[in-house]
Amino acid sequence: MAEIKITEAHALGAAEARKRIADFEEMMSKYGVKAKWSGNSAKLKGMAASGSIDITDTAATVVVKLGMMAKAAGVDPVKLEGSIRKRLKAAFGTA
Repeated sequence: MAEIKITEAHALGAAEARKRIADFEEMMSKYGVKAKWSGNSAKLKGMAASGSIDITDTAATVVVKLGMMAKAAGVDPVKLEGSIRKRLKAAFGTA
């Protein structure tokens, strides 16, 4: 099982960062992964992947664990990491 962990710094504060992460959530939902939020943390759950999102006043950390179904579907962890990083940078205005 591949694990991707990305931490992206921001200067938005936790509440604003949480609002801006919607694009990332939309991308994950295309893969059947849903986020269940509790405050500034979310658990990610889907058929092919799981993980978490944690947002602080200065950074957001995303962890995605790819399951066997993702591997069977040909999901490239390197490409997925690049896509996540790009979307977080765009969301936080750090691109």
